[in-house]
Parts: sequence; C-alpha cells; structure tokens
Amino acid sequence: PSCNCTMLMLTPKIAILLPLLLLAPTTTIITTAFLTTTSPLLRPAKTSSAILLKLSTPSTTIMSASVLRSDLLKIIGENPGGHQDAKVRESFAAKLQEYSKADGADTSDVIFAIGKAVFGVELDLPSPAKKAKTNGDAAKPAADLPIVDFDYMKQFMKEVFLSYGVSPERAETCSDVLIEADKRGIDSHGLGRLKPIYCDRMDDGILYPDKPIDIVKESDTTALVDGNLGLGLYIGPHCMQMAIDKAKKFGVGFVACRNSTHYGIAGYYATMATDQGCIGLTGTNARPSIAPTFGVEPMLGTNPLTWGIPTSDPYPFVIDCATSVNQRGKIEKYSRDGVDTPRGAVIDDQGVERTDTDGILKDMVLGKCALTPLGGAGDKMGGYKGYGWATTVELLCTAIQSGPWGEDICGLDRATGKPKPMPLGHFFLAIDISKICPVDTFKNNAGEFLQALRDSRKAPNGPGRIWTAGEPENDARTERFGQGGMKVNVPLQKNMQTLRDNRPGLKEKYEKLPFE
Repeated sequence: PSCNCTMLMLTPKIAILLPLLLLAPTTTIITTAFLTTTSPLLRPAKTSSAILLKLSTPSTTIMSASVLRSDLLKIIGENPGGHQDAKVRESFAAKLQEYSKADGADTSDVIFAIGKAVFGVELDLPSPAKKAKTNGDAAKPAADLPIVDFDYMKQFMKEVFLSYGVSPERAETCSDVLIEADKRGIDSHGLGRLKPIYCDRMDDGILYPDKPIDIVKESDTTALVDGNLGLGLYIGPHCMQMAIDKAKKFGVGFVACRNSTHYGIAGYYATMATDQGCIGLTGTNARPSIAPTFGVEPMLGTNPLTWGIPTSDPYPFVIDCATSVNQRGKIEKYSRDGVDTPRGAVIDDQGVERTDTDGILKDMVLGKCALTPLGGAGDKMGGYKGYGWATTVELLCTAIQSGPWGEDICGLDRATGKPKPMPLGHFFLAIDISKICPVDTFKNNAGEFLQALRDSRKAPNGPGRIWTAGEPENDARTERFGQGGMKVNVPLQKNMQTLRDNRPGLKEKYEKLPFE
C-alpha cells in the first residue's frame, strides 16, 4: 500500500523512469567519500535534520555499488516530490557522485539519467563502450546511414511475402503492418522483424504463409477464431476488424484467437479501432521471456496490453508497450547497434543482472536468462505490478483459447535444438463510442484532458515538454516523412540483400538496392 501511494505522488517524469530502476547485485567493495565542490547543487547537505533522517548517512566506510544504488533508490522512493527540495537534491547529488565512482557502477544506468533530468545533477561520465562486432563491421553513425523511401520499403517487403506464396491481399496487409512500425519509429518491429521472425520461421516450417482463418465459435458480440499457424500479420487485422464490425452493430465486439503467430506491433490494431470511431484494446502472449516476481525462470511473454483511444488531436492516444522493462526486439536492436543492454532489463538463472547483449540473446533461447517485468526484479520498485499485468494478458490469450504457454511456445525443441511452432493467442476488443455518446464530444473531452497534461508544469531540469501516449510515434512519423523515409543500418541492409539474392523473382526486380 505505501508503495502504491508513493508512486501516485511522484511527478510524471519520476513515475515514468522509476519502473526502469532495478537493484544491481554486486560483491565489489570499495572506499567511498562525499564529493566536495563549490557548486551548491553538488555540495552535500550541511544538515542532518528530519529530511536526512530518512536517508542513508554518508560515510567513508567501505560500501558496495549495490548499497549506494539502494540508498539512491531509497532517497527517491521515500521522498516523493523530493527533487523540489534543496536538501534532498543535495543528498541525492552527493550519493550519486559516490555511486559513479564505485567499482561495478554501470554508467549506462538509468539512475544517472534521472539525476540529470530530474535532480539537475550532471556528472562527467565515460560513455558506455560499444562492443566490437564479430563480423568486423563497425556500426555506422546514424547520420551516415542511407534513407529508403517508405513506399519502396513496403513494396520490397510485400514482394518478399509474395515470394513465399502469401496471397496478394494478405501480402499487402503484412507489409502494411511492418512498415507502420517503421513509420512510428518502432524499429524493433518493422523491417528488423522481416527476415528473422517471419522469413526464417517460414523457411524452418514452423509458421505458414497462407493458411485459412477458421471461426470456431461466434455470437453477435464475440468470436473465437483459429489462425492455423498462419502469419499473425494478416490474422491480427482480420480479427480486429471482426471485433470492430461487431461493435458497430451491437456496441461491443470481442474476438479471441488461437494458433496464431507473431502479429507485429499491437498498436496497429488499437489504431484500426480509433480510425473507425472505437476504443480498441488488444494483447498477445509470446514465447516465455519474463520471470515472475522473485523468480528467475522465464514463464511469461512480453505480453503487451495495448489501448487505443480517439482524441481531437491529429493522432490517437495509443499506449503500446510490453509488460517487461524491455522486450526481446529491443535487445535484438541493441545487438544490431553494437551496444550493451542497460542494467536491470535482464536477469539470469543465478539472479545476476546482465548487460552483455549477444550473450543475453543466446541464453534467452536456452532459457538461462529472463526479462524483468515493469518495475524490475523483486518488489521494491513495484515489479509485482508488471508481473500482474503480464499474467493478465497471458490468461486472456490462453484460458479462452485453451492455448499453450511457457515451454510449449518457446519455439525451440530443447532436446534436439531444432525450431518448433509457436502457437500464440491474441485478443481484440472494440467499443463503439457512438453507441454511448457523440464521437466528437468524446474526442474533444479526451483531447482537452490530454492537452492539460501536456500544458502542466514542467520539470525545471527536464526537456521542457510533456508527451502523451501516441505523440512520440507521431513525432517520429513527422520526422521520418520529412527526411524522405527510414534509415537502414548495415545489418538490415545485409538482410535485404540476402532476401533479394535468395528469394525467387526478387533478384530481377531489385537488381540494385538503394544503398548499393
């Protein structure tokens, strides 16, 4: 209860960043001391009065990085709004300086970002080193990457799907779902998914390019469908449209799906609903990646719980995120970019928080690593909340469908090491707003509230702007259309070349790709 109250009282910036903070275990012991400086912000507080009685007392005794980090978290958690108190800011600044000099402290730790953005503490930290790529190719700076037109990229992806035998209509739908991710700046779920998630799995025979969608059971407002292990990229849009059509007739539509596969960005389906005057909700389970609170075994998928709400803004309110601190696609992107995974996103079977990106990806396949739920490992930062939401999605994707979960959808036969099918479950809900109130009234009410959030008082040391869900994606869309398309990094260029060179008919149509 006290944890819930604290989170509710925190300012928006801290409330957003806190779930990313995890306690990092370490056995490294060092000698620490307070920073002395002429800066009033970085100078340690001169008082040990009531406010500091709640904080860990600074000391020159031997302390570990994990203890110092615990003290920082305690300052944040026990002092809601404390970033507006000079004494708390001074104590946080001194403790952060100690932590930054401790052996085992991770300079990519999000707690340094909180220090800078919220408490105004900017330390001179070394940049996290990029790991060398085994293929010898250094990642190019973003400014040097080629930009490819969205229409060109969508058509390329469509041609790839056609080469596998996907029907033209479904190939169009599949490519639209993927390119929409890239337009929204969700690079982990666009072109980056084409080869490893869809093409490779079709090559392995664990998902099928063009299977029928069967209706198992149906009522006026509900349906259960079977995707027969076809591409989730066309199964998902079919199911969401069913839910919307039912909502338009009866006010509410709910469709559950079994035996589907990865369906791309969940926000695509929420936006289908908002575009047609509905509130939309969708979720999907996935191969086991998240460990339960106080556990280390991957049991739950990253399981997004995604809402779409129409507003008077030029874009809808769409909250599309995993119920884990991070998700596998983002870690795959870290690998492509040659960077470490931030500490706190992954825990291994020994309870150690991992940052070695490529090692994490390998051990996740073997079940030796797990993602942490929103809020992180344990319960100090509310990890049980993310765990609870991930479980909610898993139940709605398996209980109705009598569908598999855990090891049965891990995608790998542990005995042979060979790929195996991953029959996923989804659910889709649509609520027709016009059956309850005028759509324009709803949109104006929603837009007024969201604008009030954006206009609310900004953190003095923040970026000077408050975003609402759906706005960052709209910003990315505007920027990317302004630059003429999407940037394509070297690993994705190689994926495109591999598909072009090996799929029938593509070599003739794409003799020279834009970056060649």
